[in-house]
Amino acid sequence: MKAIKLKYKTYPAYKDSGVKWIGVVPEHWEAKRLGTHFTERKTKVSDKVYPPLSVTKQGILPQLENAAKSNDGDNRKLVKEGDFVINSRSDRKGSSGIANENGSVSLINIVMKPKNFKSAYTNYLLKGFSFIEEFYRNGHGIVADLWTTRYDEMKNIKIPIPPIEEQTAIANFLDNKTTKIDKAIAQKEKLIELLKERKQILIQNAVTGKVVWSKKHQKFVPLALSEVEGKNSDVEWIGEIPEHWEVTQLRKITTTTSGSTPQSGNIGKYYDGHIPWVRTTDLNNDELHDTPVKIKDAAVRDTACSLMPKNSVCVAMYGGPGTIGKHSILRFSGTINQALCGILPSKKLNQEFLYYYIKFYRPHWMFVAKGSRVDPNISQDEVKKMFIPIFSLEEQIQVVYYIETQSTKIDHAIALQQMQIEKLKEYKAVLIDSAVTGKIKVN
Repeated sequence: MKAIKLKYKTYPAYKDSGVKWIGVVPEHWEAKRLGTHFTERKTKVSDKVYPPLSVTKQGILPQLENAAKSNDGDNRKLVKEGDFVINSRSDRKGSSGIANENGSVSLINIVMKPKNFKSAYTNYLLKGFSFIEEFYRNGHGIVADLWTTRYDEMKNIKIPIPPIEEQTAIANFLDNKTTKIDKAIAQKEKLIELLKERKQILIQNAVTGKVVWSKKHQKFVPLALSEVEGKNSDVEWIGEIPEHWEVTQLRKITTTTSGSTPQSGNIGKYYDGHIPWVRTTDLNNDELHDTPVKIKDAAVRDTACSLMPKNSVCVAMYGGPGTIGKHSILRFSGTINQALCGILPSKKLNQEFLYYYIKFYRPHWMFVAKGSRVDPNISQDEVKKMFIPIFSLEEQIQVVYYIETQSTKIDHAIALQQMQIEKLKEYKAVLIDSAVTGKIKVN
């Protein structure tokens, strides 16, 4: 965590806690083993009697209907209101909190009942950055992702213990400050969403001719304010277009292809090669410069993994509602699997323009997707049938330049907000750690 200086008063005298992660504490505070103030709750219950709870980074919440559920619902741990619950596994790092209701959790979690400890202070102390790091440092395992901390290891961690009245004061102080910080973060996140919407509208207006280059104004202006005449495109979701534009289907101006998955049983023959192989999970709705999986020439020779040229555009044809229409423009020559449709470069179509047009068009594919609501899909034919405006390559390049220059400004604004959010989160973490360990004095 970065060093952040806080402008708050400190206590008049400190002493060494003897614990590295705590450092010095106010002279009248103590540093004792966690087990002296918490008792592990190990009672086994059924989720038929005690409703299932989820242990998340946001705290202890009622289990969602669509959450992954255990088949062992009769073998869970009892949780009482006011208990502190923490997931013992490193891949769930930071998942913990005070329970606001009775319930049950899976056995992977540690449940503790506080003794002479205020619940609100407990929540800030044990969910703080420094304690979480110490908690996992005391665990055991083979690799970082499979690291586990048991209660027998956790109970020996020393924690700072202020008087009860100070615990209440610290919790009240942090409630007030973190609420304000969280509100500021939420406002910035909302602004980021608005900026993303603005960028999408910018792309939509540019690729459908709602803004055009005006020789008179020497810049892009709304079609209605330009000297360019408009006409009906006869495609509902495209609407009016400049008079010199035409609308056609993708299949009439370029070629599409799909791919394949080489047999996994022939890893030595087909995989660990030099040719990038793109899957739906690799698509990033942006430029794609590389893939984690590479295949060999034999895979291209023996399967339907045809080699596509650089700047081909890939579209996901199936994989669920959040995946259909996911796309990338490939900055390499590579291959794709059967879940993707590759759109090859064409003499009539600038690939950058196509890439931006797909960002506008993507929602339409959800309307024509077939299959269940859970697993809808589109075919290569649906991609080929996509209606797209066509006009001179020179003007397409001009449209792309306009999108990219305007998008860069929006991206910079988004990056600034994201940086400020990270600073607020860092400040919040330092403020909590400083308050619960006595580095700042709370009235």
